[in-house]
Amino acid sequence: MPEITATEASRSFADLLDAVEHRHETFRIVRRGKVIAQLEPAKAASGALAKELLRRHRVDADWSGEVADLRSQLVTEERF
Repeated sequence: MPEITATEASRSFADLLDAVEHRHETFRIVRRGKVIAQLEPAKAASGALAKELLRRHRVDADWSGEVADLRSQLVTEERF
């Protein structure tokens, strides 16, 4: 994976974005010899993983009652 300095990245940002978008390239951005960021194509998400997680873990029937009970115990602070 190519490394590019933060200065170079700043000067050629549009070109970097083109490389990421069209050629699916990934770059590490380095400042003072330390990798500080990585520029890579965004991963597409459809929500399928979230739906699968929700299907595997059923809703806790007692949860809403517990939340209501906790809310009833809240005390409003007065600030001066």
